[in-house]
Formats: sequence, structure tokens, C-alpha cells
Amino acid sequence: MELGIKIKRLRLKNNLTQEELADRCELTKGYISQLENELTSPSIATLEDILNALGTTPAEFFSDEKSEKVVFTEAEFIEKIADGHKVEWLVPNAQKNEMEPIRVTIEPHRSLEDDMPHEGEEFGYVLKGSVWLHIGKAAYCVKKGEVFYFASEKMHRIENRTAESVVLLWVASPPTF
Repeated sequence: MELGIKIKRLRLKNNLTQEELADRCELTKGYISQLENELTSPSIATLEDILNALGTTPAEFFSDEKSEKVVFTEAEFIEKIADGHKVEWLVPNAQKNEMEPIRVTIEPHRSLEDDMPHEGEEFGYVLKGSVWLHIGKAAYCVKKGEVFYFASEKMHRIENRTAESVVLLWVASPPTF
């Protein structure tokens, strides 16, 4: 069970910051952060305090009832900044799903790393700017408002040849990011 992730979902559902939850439980914001990122585990007493502050009981928290999360907020996005680009996972833990949507921002005159051939399909929608999509030896210019869709069986990558940042929505099936 992903205890920390479940606690974070409850905290966000209750519109609490990590600091507010920490204050209510007489814990530190750093401890709540470590807990939500699965870097530590709480004692039973601490978990009971946290659940009480979140308005739930251990029985409700650990029930096997699966409530499917449908709507995700920007606060739940997971962000990774790398060499010249930013990737935002729009659905936390989407790796377990059939599709994995991400939002990618590529800085001017930068490129994502080559993605090796693999099973699956990929879809992208350019939200801002234009990109060059390289699939094998072919290259395609994809502009704002246009989409791309391809089988992932050839090496592929995205390149920004412009002087402006580019933003695109990218969905892989099955998840590969």
C-alpha cells in the first residue's frame, strides 16, 4: 500500500498544506513531506493523529473499497526538470494505467533524448510553439494546434529548433515515461 500517497490525497482533498497538517499533528512539514514521498513510515500513534487531523478513521483509510480518482489538480502533478526540458506527470502513478499523459516543456534550441524502440503507441498535441518529431530517419514539423500519433517501434525524439519554449501534451500507451 502506498501510505504516503494516500495521505497526500486526503490532505489535498481537505485543502491543507503540508505545514497545516503538520501543525495539527504536532509534526514538522519536513516529516509530512518525507511521509508523502514514501521516504519514511509513521508509528501507529502518529498515523492515528494524522488520520484524525484528516477527518478519517483507520478503518476508512485502510478499507479495500477502491474509489477511482478521476480528477487531478495541478498540485498533484509530479514535475521533473532535466537538461533543457521539464516533464510533468499529469496523473500520479499513471505507470499502472493503460496510458500515461505528461506535459512537456522544451527550452529553445533543445531536444529530448532519443527514445529507444518499444511496444506501444504515442500521441502528442502541441499546445505552444512548434516541434520537430523524429521517428527513425523521418522528421516532421508539428505546430501549435496540431497532433502527432505513431507506433513506438522506431527510435524517436522531439526537438525544439525555435527561439521560444515549446509545450506539448504527450500520451504514451503503455506507460513509458
